[in-house]
Amino acid sequence: MKKIILIIVISTGVLFPQSAGNSGLSFLKFGFGARNVAMGDAGNVAANDVTALFYNPSRLSGLEGTEILVMHNEWIQEIRSEVIGIRTLIFGLPFAFGANVTTISDIEVRSKPGEPEAMFDANYFFGSISTGFEVYENFSAGLSVKYLYEGIFVDEASGLGIDFGFHYKSTIEGLTASAVVRNIGSMGKLRNEKTKLPTEFRVGPAYQFDFSETKFDLLAAAELLKYTATDDIHFNLGAEIIYDSVIALRGGYQSGYESKNFTAGIGLMWGGLRFDYAFQPFKYGLGNANLFSLQFRF
Repeated sequence: MKKIILIIVISTGVLFPQSAGNSGLSFLKFGFGARNVAMGDAGNVAANDVTALFYNPSRLSGLEGTEILVMHNEWIQEIRSEVIGIRTLIFGLPFAFGANVTTISDIEVRSKPGEPEAMFDANYFFGSISTGFEVYENFSAGLSVKYLYEGIFVDEASGLGIDFGFHYKSTIEGLTASAVVRNIGSMGKLRNEKTKLPTEFRVGPAYQFDFSETKFDLLAAAELLKYTATDDIHFNLGAEIIYDSVIALRGGYQSGYESKNFTAGIGLMWGGLRFDYAFQPFKYGLGNANLFSLQFRF
């Protein structure tokens, strides 16, 4: 079963777009930061912290101080990811560094019925550097460069990917818009063929409601997601309500996927420390994904 899931999920991405098999390295499609995943993975328009480095680097512009994120993703079928992100100022510009390690353990090798002949792990990794800067008033741009690696059984390959994005603060108070193109690049050959990156385009708005007379804050986000290798269009919708800057409730919806749609989560904040949890159920007996992230800002 694990070998089947490895081939389907990581190598062809069939659980994500309906038009399957056109790209690989589907671990690049996993969400980053439990807050964003709980909000329907609408991170391109919702990420307002260090997690912007994984979604839209232009949103790093204007962020101050230093921030650290660690995340554990207990995904379906014993697929696990560990993520770290660090954001700080260097020469007055925001820079962020990220890494993701995704592993599938104890995959069985079989050529006939009976006991497995051997066991192996599949390993995926990326390391990235990102920056964002203001181009004009209320308009910023950003760039990420990623080193990519995949190792399956005895085969290995590496490559490079690039993300670039834009962010606009509208003259309407609380309204912003963001757009990004992610995972442009190429891989070396994995045995005989190169794995095609899951290049994607995201665009959409977010609106921060003004409830200054209460202790509540409400953010609504919506984005269109298009993978260039498929004909499908997805919509990621999310909302977050925060009470007294202490506790947050989040929910989201992702359209156009056969195996997933709703997401939910919670966040707890104390000073510069924040803990987030996201839950994403999958259909067809695939299980549920649980994501935990811890952020510290100083």
